[in-house]
Amino acid sequence: MLGQRRLIPSTSMLMAFEASARNGSFTLAAQELNLTQGAISRQVGALEEQLGISLFKRIKKSIILTDVGKIYADEIGGALRTIRNASLNAVSDTTGQTLNVAILPTFGMRWLMPKFPDFLSKNPQITVNFTSKLSPFDFNNEDIHCAIHFGHPDWPNTEGSFLMSEEAVPVAAPSFIGEHTIRNAKEIAEMPLLHIETRLNAWEDWFKQNNITPPKDRGMVLEQFSMVTQAAVAGLGVALLPHFLINTELDRGELEILIDLPLENSAGYYLITPNNHSNYAPVVALKEWLIEQSN
Repeated sequence: MLGQRRLIPSTSMLMAFEASARNGSFTLAAQELNLTQGAISRQVGALEEQLGISLFKRIKKSIILTDVGKIYADEIGGALRTIRNASLNAVSDTTGQTLNVAILPTFGMRWLMPKFPDFLSKNPQITVNFTSKLSPFDFNNEDIHCAIHFGHPDWPNTEGSFLMSEEAVPVAAPSFIGEHTIRNAKEIAEMPLLHIETRLNAWEDWFKQNNITPPKDRGMVLEQFSMVTQAAVAGLGVALLPHFLINTELDRGELEILIDLPLENSAGYYLITPNNHSNYAPVVALKEWLIEQSN
């Protein structure tokens, strides 16, 4: 029995170790956990003593994970995330009707959030938690019931429900258009182009679709749709943006469509659900609502 207890360290030890490993510093871990540097060092030392292994190499005032420490840090980080998510679910909804959804930032802000009060009014028993990120969603290591994804429904062990396609069109600010004469698609190749980091080939595909040689100079690259949109509004260049995500700027006259030639794209927006959550009632309710809203 004593051996089993030795292999289950206290949560305070594990949190101190995980924060130190992630930050590469006892001092930064202490700031994150609102403890002293000495307290963090003692907790990590106690953990190493309890397990009988060295997790860090201490070199002067710096710390470096040992090989076994690196492996342990990855596994403990995942375990603590699972505990945090389980606790969040428990305190968020005592009826167990919690729904954790991963979304793309701009899609969530521009399309989903304005409509979402309708879902909540129809499903008051469901507590929804959102996480937004540009990196791929990880169903194995994150407590996510489903994700709204742009691309193709080719993820293993999941179910993909088509929501909508998108039409990306060339847009620019009226001030930019006033300084440039644009009569056809070929002339856009000579303009400053704004690119989205996650879709670096979009402009190239658009030019090829219109039988135009893409320019060699890629132009300015920005991380998110929102940044590209604001750059276009500021007159920094021409952006290739989904029509439905820039309706506000178009209605306000902040952006104008240069030429009505949408990018043809086989990809689309999908609700991706791991097979083990496909029959979960909140997921089913969200899927039905999203399909209704998308049509």
